[in-house]
Amino acid sequence: MTSKPKFAMYWASSCGGCEIAVLNIGEKILDVDANFDVVFWPVAMDAKYKDVEALEDGAITLTLFNGGMRTDENADMARLLRRKSKILVSFGSCACEGCIPGLANLSSVKDIFDAAYASVSTDNPNNLRPRSDCAVPEGQIHIPVFSQLVRTLDQVVAVDYYIPGCPPESHQIAAVIDVVIKALHGEAELPPAGATIGAGVSTCCDECPRARNVKTIKAFVRIQDVEKIDPSLCLLEQGIPCNGPATRSGCGALCPKVSAQCIGCYGPAEGVIDFGARLISAYASVIDSNDPAEIERILDGIPDPVGQVYRFNLAKSLLQAARPAWAK
Repeated sequence: MTSKPKFAMYWASSCGGCEIAVLNIGEKILDVDANFDVVFWPVAMDAKYKDVEALEDGAITLTLFNGGMRTDENADMARLLRRKSKILVSFGSCACEGCIPGLANLSSVKDIFDAAYASVSTDNPNNLRPRSDCAVPEGQIHIPVFSQLVRTLDQVVAVDYYIPGCPPESHQIAAVIDVVIKALHGEAELPPAGATIGAGVSTCCDECPRARNVKTIKAFVRIQDVEKIDPSLCLLEQGIPCNGPATRSGCGALCPKVSAQCIGCYGPAEGVIDFGARLISAYASVIDSNDPAEIERILDGIPDPVGQVYRFNLAKSLLQAARPAWAK
């Protein structure tokens, strides 16, 4: 028997990148093992749901929960781990904002399944589709039900802290683990409940070394169509849609530093109510025109507006979904 605090990490509908980011903290992972009893981490150890169910409520000290809520199983596990955990952390962009899977909220479940099971790239001559229950020789099995919408973790259960990023930067994860371990030993205090940790409070622009000269543009361009990018000038002022003005700091502006626009994976900066609305305002501020027709032409240079301004944030935005996804 061990008296160490218990640690869990779970992935819902996600890609696994958050687990890789945790492993990338290097020797810090040994601090996790030294200070915690890892009781549930499906990607790294053999553990069953029944093992978690058997624990007393609140028995797990810290749970890092990544992935969005796409199935009823995801939501059930969120509720279970909420009951069993003293500290539940919404870990990574999928859990915090819905991330790339959240863009499926533009479509109905039928349209999503049609794309997956009836497109030209799919060999499915019998037009098979997922079923929630299926009889097999061993008995009846239940397959998780695909939900109408992708939801964030805090749209299902209460969350204590948020760690953004797709995935979170490994050095930020290591810093958070340090704080939790020190708090467990009475050497530090945890942040107030609901806080975003492992990130900054300002915008990516404040970490970006590129100069902002309040230049205006006559066209938005796709970055691959730019023959030569000025390495010192703000990308937005070069007509390249950059999401830095709305995105939370903390990553170190890694993308803009290498002439790739920020795509917003660290989520909304402190005080940003709607990520897309803030970005649209930022884009509008660099357009050099007062003519509605010309402004529309300039904005047409952004070929996928929703994917641009809500790439990571649609499920957590004020919109949450498009009309087809809401239809029953």
